[in-house]
Amino acid sequence: MTCATALAHHGWGWAEEAQTELTGKVVSVTVAPPHPSLDVEAADGLWKIELGNPRQTERSGFDETSAKPGDEVVVLGNRSLDRSEKRMKAVRITVAGKVYDIYPERIRTN
Repeated sequence: MTCATALAHHGWGWAEEAQTELTGKVVSVTVAPPHPSLDVEAADGLWKIELGNPRQTERSGFDETSAKPGDEVVVLGNRSLDRSEKRMKAVRITVAGKVYDIYPERIRTN
């Protein structure tokens, strides 16, 4: 069961197929494994934004100095299938006007 939970957490199976955009302010930034994340205060509450694994996130240009509390952020990503959970897997984040493509191959824009 632990293995299945780990796979579900680190894969995309827990996330919706459709991509949505979330706008808010950065509350905190974590760059530690298993993958970096942001806590973002949006109009509807506090969201956990998961980025790629540390190397993938670094390849996008995002590091521990890329965002700080209070920065405006726009997240494009896939939200959790569990609508009671405010969690999203980011494919792109924009912090203070700078774009970081975390998963460029997954970005779907209209």
